This record gives sequence, C-alpha cells and structure tokens, in this order.
Amino acid sequence: MAKTAVLTGGGTAGHIYPALALAERLQDRGWEVVYAGTPKGLEATLAPAAGLPFVGFEASGFDRAHPLTLVSGVARIAKSERKAKKWLRELKPEAVIGFGGYVSIPVVRAAEALDIPVIVHEQNSVMGLANKAACSHAQAVCLTYECTCSAVPDGVDVEVTGNPVRTQVMEATRDEARKLFGIPEDAVMLLVFGGSQGARHINQAICAMKEDLVERENLHVMHITGPKELESVEEAMALTEEERARYQLLGYQDMMPEAMAAADVIVSRSGATSLAEISARRIPALLVPFPAATADHQTTNAQAWVDTGAALMVKDDQLDTPLFRESVLKLVDDGALRDQMRAAATVSDSITAADRLADIVCCTCVPAENLS
Repeated sequence: MAKTAVLTGGGTAGHIYPALALAERLQDRGWEVVYAGTPKGLEATLAPAAGLPFVGFEASGFDRAHPLTLVSGVARIAKSERKAKKWLRELKPEAVIGFGGYVSIPVVRAAEALDIPVIVHEQNSVMGLANKAACSHAQAVCLTYECTCSAVPDGVDVEVTGNPVRTQVMEATRDEARKLFGIPEDAVMLLVFGGSQGARHINQAICAMKEDLVERENLHVMHITGPKELESVEEAMALTEEERARYQLLGYQDMMPEAMAAADVIVSRSGATSLAEISARRIPALLVPFPAATADHQTTNAQAWVDTGAALMVKDDQLDTPLFRESVLKLVDDGALRDQMRAAATVSDSITAADRLADIVCCTCVPAENLS
C-alpha cells in the first residue's frame, strides 16, 4: 500500500513551487501526495494543475493596522484546525510537510495533535512566522540557508537541504529554448523580470538604459514587465521595429523554464524560488532585493549568493545610480566574469534539494497503522 504525504503551504509561489518539486520526487518513489491550501489561494490553481488532489482550508493573517483582523484570523485558523484534524484522521498520512504561509498553520497543528510526523521546510534566509511556530514540535526542520539555523529551537533535527526546484526547470535545454525564442546561439541574452507582478523600479531603471542595451548588436533582451506595467514600459521604451527584433517586451511569460534556459544573464528580485531556479541553472545574476520584504529577507537571500561569487547585488535605492547601469553592462560584456560566476554557482544545493528533502520525509515517516 502506498504511503501518503500531505504538503501544505501557500499564499505565494515561493511557498508552493518547492512543495510541488518535492511532490514530484515523492511520487517517483511511489508515494501518494495530497496538497492542502486555501480555497482561493494560488495553490488552489497550481497544485491541481500539477495533478495533485487538493483540499481547501480557510486561513488568513492579520493587518497590524487593524487589530480586529487578528481576532478573526485566529478564529478562522482554529476552525480550520478542527476540520483538518478530522480530515487527517480519515486520511492517515505518514507525514505532513509544511512550507510556510498561514494556511500551513491549521494543518500542521492538526498533525501535531494526532502525532503525525511534521517536517518543516523554510525557503528564505529569514524564517517566516508560520514555520517558526511549527519548528518546536517538528520532527525535522529543513532549511535553504545555513544562517537560518539560529531560528530553530535546540534539540530539533536540522538539515540544510537547499530549496527544491521543479523538474521542468531543469529539463529545458539552451538549444531548444533559443530556437523557440529566435535567439542566435552566439548571442548574449539578458533576461529581466521582477516576479509575477513585475517590479516597477527595475522596469524604470532598465528603460533608462535603453540606448546602452540596443546599441550592443550581439545582445538580445527578454524583459518581463509584469501585466500591469507592460503598457507604460512599451511607451517609455518606444522600440523601433528593428529594435524589437532583439528586445522582447512581455507582460507575462508562461515559459519561464525555457526563458531561463536561454539566458546568459539575469536581472531580478531575490525571492526564494527565483534564486533557487537561477542557482540551479547556474545563471550569472544581478539581484535587486525587494526592500519591503518581511525582515528584509530578500537582501539576506541575495547576500548568500553574492558571498559565493555567483551573483552581484544592487539595492533598490541604488537603481537610479550609475552602479546599476555599470553592473548590468559588466555582466553583459564580460564573458570571463560570467564563466567565473557559473563556476561559483556549482556550490548550490538547489539541483539536489528535492531529493534530499524526499530522503528526510522517507526517514521521518511512521507507519499509518501507528497513528491514533
């Protein structure tokens, strides 16, 4: 009889994609995998699209500016915990793996109450509130960054696994991707993106560099602006027909694995999933941390890669200074530097992270018949 794992986490793709990567590895080992998330969250779309059964539980955070939202949020989580407890008793999974986000709280708490082994995975360098709450009762805590170990209580098993990356990210090949996008093999390709919604400040800084970019005849640019930013960026760039042959402006790219496979250089934010995928593919990157990220964790994320030599970093408040322009052009123009950065990226755990996490799940689980 197949073993069953419940994966839970949501709110952002950064919590969801690593869970989906783990699901692939567990299924390869014969496990059945079920995803628990919020009914209207991104996970409610992405998990079923990946072929996983999905069960919804209401959960929400709170707005510090409106204290009453704390009361309603706690009540919602308590109700979902009772519902999750009943569901887990019937399902009898061998393990519950929490990836963060408020939706993981009721499912993880219900698992703890039923003595179902809980494993926590933290994607960022600064541990989120939901994962921090789950750590003290977890059988294992898996981290992306060594520096996060200090957030884990003494006595809890800790493993630095890296951040799991989906198979499809690694399956895309450079040759096929370049043919798909019409980019010559000997060209340098710059990929710019700021997350699913784009990043206005990065867009503006790149627009200010238009002449530097289009005058490099061997440079092709794919600039993903975010859906709401496309029109304003198109207006600011005012690309000619000839320039459009080497400069693609897109509001959204649904073929990101192929886009990354084709890229020689990336400019992006430093969210957990973006960094895992960039590092797994060993792409030289200029990272611009999102300054409003909780506890400034994107800066800490980025610094870890800068310290290895695999990336450069420019702060958001430096985007309008010469440093940003100089950093982009240095990566575009200096092939030897890019080679050095690719070599430095070989220290990344991203490629093997999903298998390492699956190993821990398999070692931590207990037979379903032992569950109360």
